[in-house]
Amino acid sequence: MGQTLPKPGLRPFLPADVPVLAGIFTASIEELTGDDYSEAQQQAWMETAEDEEFGKGLASDLTLVATLDGSPVGFASLRGADHIRMLYVHPAVAGQGIATLLVDALEKLAGGRGATNLTVDASDTAQNFFAKRGYAAQQRNSVTVNDEWLANTTMKKTLGTTPASGALQ
Repeated sequence: MGQTLPKPGLRPFLPADVPVLAGIFTASIEELTGDDYSEAQQQAWMETAEDEEFGKGLASDLTLVATLDGSPVGFASLRGADHIRMLYVHPAVAGQGIATLLVDALEKLAGGRGATNLTVDASDTAQNFFAKRGYAAQQRNSVTVNDEWLANTTMKKTLGTTPASGALQ
């Protein structure tokens, strides 16, 4: 028989979370994005967690923290009413519904803030996750992060719609 996993929880971001969320951020990039980004790109991306702006951005956005047994295992942030700015899950719990829990909550919060659409600049690694949730690609982007070019895709979902494929995540 399989082991029963603890039920994940959600809570608001606290300033004391910055170091552990930075750790989740870097572990996620290091272990989950290698098929889509070079080591130099990953390193440049991970270094942004060392910047003072990392914590300031989490504090200024509406940031939710996913927990298992009270310990943070993922986080997501909503900028304004209609843009998912960050979504990161620790590799140890990837594929266990944590990202789905976080995005479900952000979609509800965005709708509560009056948003009719939600956008995200999805990494190449996250693009399939968002597509299965009904987000449609709008445009490809190239962004410079610490002197490295990284590609992502702006995706958009009309809130109140469900994915046409009925795909489960």
